[in-house]
Amino acid sequence: MQEPVLVLNANFEPINICNTRRAIGLILAGKAAMVVNGRGNIRAISQVFPRPSVIRLEDMVKRPRPRVKLTRREIFRRDNYTCQYCGRRDVNLTLDHVMPRHMGGEHIWTNVVAACPPCNHRKGGRLPDEANMRLLHIPKEPPANASYIFGRHLNQYGEWEPYINGW
Repeated sequence: MQEPVLVLNANFEPINICNTRRAIGLILAGKAAMVVNGRGNIRAISQVFPRPSVIRLEDMVKRPRPRVKLTRREIFRRDNYTCQYCGRRDVNLTLDHVMPRHMGGEHIWTNVVAACPPCNHRKGGRLPDEANMRLLHIPKEPPANASYIFGRHLNQYGEWEPYINGW
């Protein structure tokens, strides 16, 4: 009952992921309809319910465009878990402010990169040019499209692919 279910708006735009229990509740309340059942059935005492993988809301939900939150995990994901100074892939990464905070640098997408501890220590509280270091990629805010937001689930749930990559 805790498996994720992709929730589509009335126009088939992906808007959320909920668990199976919530999805069945929405279907039974008439607020959503099942689009894909790729997981079999759930048996109750007197009924059998299909286990949804993708549901679609009956009414259109208006909401602002999503933005990717600036978190440690999202910065590492944007930078593909790679140090932006030496290119080494590592699980023990740190965050580095390209323009250090004490020099007026802000904690925003375009100023924060993933760095391995040796590179972060080498750069210290200086600008990359002062430390004689170069960035592999210019940092920017990742796109807030469906393929970026929900794309990490495509490995496990291939039936979601037409709904996520269509947007």
